[in-house]
This record gives sequence, structure tokens and C-alpha cells, in this order.
Amino acid sequence: MEEIKKELIKIGKMYPNNFVEKRGGIFLLDLIIARRKAFLRTDKLTYHSRLKVDINKKVMIFFEILKESGAGIGAGGADDFGTGFGFKVEKTKIGIDGKREGLIKEQSDLFGKKYKYEFDFNRIRQDAKSIAKRFKLDFKYVLNERAVR
Repeated sequence: MEEIKKELIKIGKMYPNNFVEKRGGIFLLDLIIARRKAFLRTDKLTYHSRLKVDINKKVMIFFEILKESGAGIGAGGADDFGTGFGFKVEKTKIGIDGKREGLIKEQSDLFGKKYKYEFDFNRIRQDAKSIAKRFKLDFKYVLNERAVR
């Protein structure tokens, strides 16, 4: 486990933020990947990932999501609350069965119409896959953050 931890920290140094280790072999990473300013309004797009290494089961469980938040005065367009002062946070929907609707690729395509990305977050998933492969772990991509416990 120590070898994997060192590899995650080493690879995380190439990102704007590094992985933070939590209890139970769980690693978190949050990055602001895009910002957008409009008249009296600011929006930001955050990438959030969580991964868990389970040595006993020989698996790396990986979760990722994009979150949009903004604050300021809306102009009344389709992408904000309307006129007036407001605060907005958007996340991908989680259905009744607890599964997330839509993959990060779909989110990225949607947000890519509004933002210019400052960092290629797809690299994080590819790096995690390569670490899993190097340490002979199965890579399991999950759509629900609760699955990474």
C-alpha cells in the first residue's frame, strides 16, 4: 500500500492540486478546472475525484464528477436563475436507484460549451488506471461516490 500511496502522491505533483489521503486507503482530489466571469457574476467548474485502493480485493475503485458553482447577479439567461442576486450549484443527478445519470464525458461535453478548460482532467483517470495496472490491481470505475468507502 505504501508503494501505491507514494506513486499517487508523485503523480499528483503534476496536477494543480495533489491527492489527499483519508482514512481507509481513500484518496481525494479537487481541482478548479475552469472559471468564467461575466458582468457582476463569476462561475467555476470543479473536478472532484475519489479513489480507494483495496489491497485485499486487489482493486482500485475510482469516482469522478464535475461540479459547477457560481455567484453574483444573473442576467436572466437559460444558464442561471434569472434576474437578481443569486447563488447556484449544479451537480449531476443521482437517480432513485442511487446511480448517477450520465458519465463525466457527457458532463464535459456539456460544460465545454460554456467553459475553456485550464487543465485536462481526463489525465487523472488515465494515470489512476496506469497505477492500478502497474500494481496488478483491477480498476473499477463507479458512478456513485458512496461506492468508494
